[in-house]
Amino acid sequence: MSSLSLFYLGCQDPPLKSFEDARSALETAARAGALRYAEPVYREAESLLQNGLIEMARQKGRLGPFRNFKTADSLYHQSIQTADRAVQEAQARISELQTELKEEQLGFQTELGAWRDALDNTLMLNNAESYWSSADLALRTCERLILENEYIAAIEAVSEGRRWLVKLSQTFAEYDNDIATKIQIWRRWVNDTLEQSRISKGSAIIVDKSAHKLYLVQGGKLLHSFDCELGYNSARHKFFSGDGATPEGIYQITKTRPAGSKYHKALLINYPNEQDKSKFAENRARGIISRYARIGGLIEIHGDGGRGKDWTEGCVALTNKDMDRLMQYAAVGTPVTIVRRSDRWP
Repeated sequence: MSSLSLFYLGCQDPPLKSFEDARSALETAARAGALRYAEPVYREAESLLQNGLIEMARQKGRLGPFRNFKTADSLYHQSIQTADRAVQEAQARISELQTELKEEQLGFQTELGAWRDALDNTLMLNNAESYWSSADLALRTCERLILENEYIAAIEAVSEGRRWLVKLSQTFAEYDNDIATKIQIWRRWVNDTLEQSRISKGSAIIVDKSAHKLYLVQGGKLLHSFDCELGYNSARHKFFSGDGATPEGIYQITKTRPAGSKYHKALLINYPNEQDKSKFAENRARGIISRYARIGGLIEIHGDGGRGKDWTEGCVALTNKDMDRLMQYAAVGTPVTIVRRSDRWP
């Protein structure tokens, strides 16, 4: 055999088909989510492909008789097999995440619904409403991420939502503790107001914020009860001007407005009283409220109610018809007692 024949026998064609198959396998793996859900295996397949390219380039740089593409071809086939394994691992992980996510999402939806019911059956707690809204947004985010096949991020969104529910739970616990501490005080206020009305045989007004009721009593006995609406942040005592809370305390009517009120008719009460002023000063000194806060005033019982929600800046709102009726009995000096909850009335 001539030396020329030996030269041509030594030449090999580069394994271009193996290279294309390996590259295609990597693309398939990427589309299957291997970069996100089986990244170590995907990177291994990617490295094998790169090593194959380097080996093929090295062999191309050699003289024909000395070229040998077997190693490059082997690396490409290993890359294909590894890419296929990345697809399998990604699919298995996605299936696992989908199962986990389905349980997490269902459980979170149930919790969120239960907290919505709890919020709907209590006074407006601004912080609690904010926490619930943040948790609800996390659920919406989770649903969007599922549609985008971003399962890990979707689970993280549920976790974020649960963190908001923990804050919501803590707020409710503080609220319940506050009620348990103060219920005796509110009970005494109501009893004292009823006794005062009985002795004087005069009229008095009791507002039960939790029941959304205004009770008109005369001679210590119930004369009328009216549905009422409160401040948009009604679940606590008023701290400062602009907080949207309806105050809690023992007050009296200081001015009647049978005409000229912004809200049909109105009864102005003496908020802030001395107890309110003392508590406000204490809260500001302790840093509970800003030193720039103001205590506020102009708390009224007024008309234009009947909206089906708490909406005022802190006032008590009745329908115009009920306000007309109340005005027949109320006068300057009429006691007005506002409690968050009463377990003794009516």
